[in-house]
Amino acid sequence: MNFKTYVINSLVKYIFDRLVAMASLVMLLPVFALIAMGIKSSSPGPLFFRQKRVGKDGKIFVIIKFRTMIANDGSNTVTVVNDRRITPFGAFLRKWKLDELPELINILAGEMSFVGPRPDVPGYADQLRGDDRKILALRPGITGPASLKYYNEEEILAGVENPKDYNDKVIFPDKVRINLKYLERYSLLEDMKIIFYTIIRKKDDEY
Repeated sequence: MNFKTYVINSLVKYIFDRLVAMASLVMLLPVFALIAMGIKSSSPGPLFFRQKRVGKDGKIFVIIKFRTMIANDGSNTVTVVNDRRITPFGAFLRKWKLDELPELINILAGEMSFVGPRPDVPGYADQLRGDDRKILALRPGITGPASLKYYNEEEILAGVENPKDYNDKVIFPDKVRINLKYLERYSLLEDMKIIFYTIIRKKDDEY
């Protein structure tokens, strides 16, 4: 993809993301209210989970999610299915990805996109070398081709002896490969396909 095409696609995606995020936040206000009541009534702690993540061009931003775990220091960044820190209501939110709805705020702020690499915690981007660093040109997304492939990532990690080691040596490198391929296909049309696949929970065989 040449630079001019990349710039045009980026501008179209940016406008689309912000307009749809704004409309979605307005329409989903009743859902936000119900989820807020569920979180507050199920466990003590804040409504939102905030954490520093690596965004476009390696810049740090704070991601916003609905809290799904008991209040803690957030030092463990690898989560497995049936993690004891996850509340019953939080498990419901995570199953249907409802905990990620507040990321619409990140999209509206221009920090994220609907489609792109999932934003990693600081440290992982430092491991990128050579052409792998090209993925930092992308805004991180709520969903993406790597998210589709690893929609059951927590279950995968629960089945290995050392979840963090498996994530670092197997899953993370594969996600980088997938996201580089997404960068080559970067367009609003590609995003629309990935969003549709996310809704019907279908993996994209082209990745």
